[in-house]
Amino acid sequence: MLQVSNLSKAYGQQVIFDSVSFTVNPGERIGLVGRNGHGKTTLFRMILGEEKPDDGVISLPAGYTVGHLSQHIRFTRPTVLDEGCAGLPESEDGRDESYKVKTVLTGLGVSPEAFDRGPYELSGGFQIRLNLAKVLVASPHLLLLDEPTNYLDIVSIRWLTQFLRNWKNELILITHDRDFMDSVTTHTIGIHRCKVRKTAGPTQKLYDQLLQEEEVYEQTRTNESKKRKEVEQFINRFRAQATRARAVQSKIKALQKKETLEKIAAIKNLDFEFKAAPFTGKFLIEASDISFAFVPEGPLLSGFSMAIGKNDRIAVIGKNGKGKTTLLNLLAGELPPSEGTVTHHPKLKLAYFGQTNINRLNPGKTVEDEILDVLPEYNRKFARTICGIMMFDGDKALKKIEVLSGGEKSRVLLGKLLVSPSNLLLLDEPTNHLDMESIDSLLEALTAFDGAVIIVTHSEMILHALATRLVVFDNDRVSVFDGTYQDFLDRVGWANEPPPQRTALSVQRSASKEKTDSTNSVRSAQNSESSTLNTLRNKKDMRRLRADLINDRGKALGALKSRIAEIEGSITELEQKVNDDTGALLDVSVKGDGAAIKNLSKSLHEAKEQIDALFDEMVVLTTELESKTKEFEQKINQVSGDGQNGQ
Repeated sequence: MLQVSNLSKAYGQQVIFDSVSFTVNPGERIGLVGRNGHGKTTLFRMILGEEKPDDGVISLPAGYTVGHLSQHIRFTRPTVLDEGCAGLPESEDGRDESYKVKTVLTGLGVSPEAFDRGPYELSGGFQIRLNLAKVLVASPHLLLLDEPTNYLDIVSIRWLTQFLRNWKNELILITHDRDFMDSVTTHTIGIHRCKVRKTAGPTQKLYDQLLQEEEVYEQTRTNESKKRKEVEQFINRFRAQATRARAVQSKIKALQKKETLEKIAAIKNLDFEFKAAPFTGKFLIEASDISFAFVPEGPLLSGFSMAIGKNDRIAVIGKNGKGKTTLLNLLAGELPPSEGTVTHHPKLKLAYFGQTNINRLNPGKTVEDEILDVLPEYNRKFARTICGIMMFDGDKALKKIEVLSGGEKSRVLLGKLLVSPSNLLLLDEPTNHLDMESIDSLLEALTAFDGAVIIVTHSEMILHALATRLVVFDNDRVSVFDGTYQDFLDRVGWANEPPPQRTALSVQRSASKEKTDSTNSVRSAQNSESSTLNTLRNKKDMRRLRADLINDRGKALGALKSRIAEIEGSITELEQKVNDDTGALLDVSVKGDGAAIKNLSKSLHEAKEQIDALFDEMVVLTTELESKTKEFEQKINQVSGDGQNGQ
């Protein structure tokens, strides 16, 4: 059990946490969400004791163990299996539990052939997987996972999803993969505007709550601002009238005491669209019987063929190291095939996002310089606009590439792609360094792009949302699957998983589609009926409706005007009474008549309260009168316009 109380943290002027508190209860699996740079990793570091809070307390029970996925590589055992077993807790009866390590390593994609190899012989990505295996088999009371899927392929992610669903202890997970998070966690904690909010359920529930609360706050602020303006207008209107000076002063004091709600500062989102180049041909690229191998290793591709249409949405999926990036390089023309041909249409305009492209950014250049490099003309103002869209506004556009994070470099490369018109986007894991909100914006832009998209991704959310064709690397072969990712899971499935069955999700989607089709039919009939009724309107109907509106206006506005006049008369009478009572009070004060002083003071107080209440009512009624007058004018003008259109 973890308890965080009144936690505060700032770096200079940048506040990260402002007196936040929350609890992680036994058995809870928490998804930790928030924008990049808003404090998720900082919170992990404070829980681990690697960083100190400025204020507040993080409490853990005695003997409570915390495990985390470390990016720091330090191995002490001779083999991969031995290193994995170093994570096991000591067995009370001395039993050999290396089978647990083998199960986890295999699930994470480490082949049994690698178990007897030295851990430093593994690639960097598989060394991180070994670290992940060690912390998983350790079974700590609290498991902290910061972006565990970054070094995993789609098959390993699916295995890890099932493993974490069965995690019995506490878990806090940071990941940009919303689908993965929601399928694993029981609760969501959001870092938002330097505060923390926790809710049971998936990420969307939390985001909906935050959005609703900010909408209510903004509506309240707007209403309060409107009321303040009305009172200010009232003060200005009656300030010069001596008989109402007290009431005006009362309003001024009340206005000064009332707290002004500040407008919520906007949080920037990636908001962009890819610029499409026209294409009138049939196929952008045709790959015919291509093969490729890195000697002396075996072939990554053999006899592969595929034609890419102008509106295709193709996802390239499979385990790491099987040739997905190589395929993109072959299609882009950055690698020649060993055999076969890759033919580009003369009108092809290609935009390629990949790790090698990010490495080609010039460390000594600024963000603005990199954008200017691909502009057709030297246009600094437009370059700054692109920088702003990619969240490098103001002086941030002058930051050197060498000081940027991986996520910031990804945004620079995306910005360069936006500048150049294209009809084919090749995207190699573009979401690795983006937060959830940025991924949502990217997905919207890809969906709207008027061209073809080929994307390498391990995100099942993106696969479900975007892909209509797949290139599948699985079971030591590569194949093209015509259909969605859900179709693939239902009809083929991954080689290391049980035979696919028609999932409940498929049934739900089918039922949802039937319901939508039925609803659309009903709406179509309703629209047709509405159209017929509209054609039956005539000038007589319009005149009758106009007369009714004018009659309603007279009744509604007449009642308001009558009440306002009545209030003004009452205020005049009460103000005269106040003047009379004030004079009488002076007289009895001179005489020292205590009973009379008490009665007159009470009468004065009550009269002033009545005047204030009547003024409040008059402000409301005056505003309502102006609003209703405009409303009726608009309706009458609209009916008059409809009548003329029907002539």
